[in-house]
Amino acid sequence: MYLIVIAWMYVVLMMSVAEATNSNGTLLGAVVTFFMYGVGPAALVAYLMGAPARSRAIKKRHAEDLARHALHGQAGGVSLDPPDAGRHAARGAEAMTDAGTDSGVAPVRKEP
Repeated sequence: MYLIVIAWMYVVLMMSVAEATNSNGTLLGAVVTFFMYGVGPAALVAYLMGAPARSRAIKKRHAEDLARHALHGQAGGVSLDPPDAGRHAARGAEAMTDAGTDSGVAPVRKEP
């Protein structure tokens, strides 16, 4: 992957040198040539070509985190199930007291 980027940067460097040493060329033109034809496109190509490696690294890190949490969950007695895993309807906080009895506030329902 890097061989392509290195070769392209060499070509662009030679283009910039030719621009700077030409009788009609300028040093500003050489710098613009180097950055617009060389650094910008080479950085973009390197970033795009490195995307699969970054994706694999992210997936590996995620799998390690899951394994670490599963190990911690088994050892510490912590459940890794999501909070709604019971599939029960949630009850409003105003309908429950600390003792678990109804507080006297009726839930909102449709009239029969």
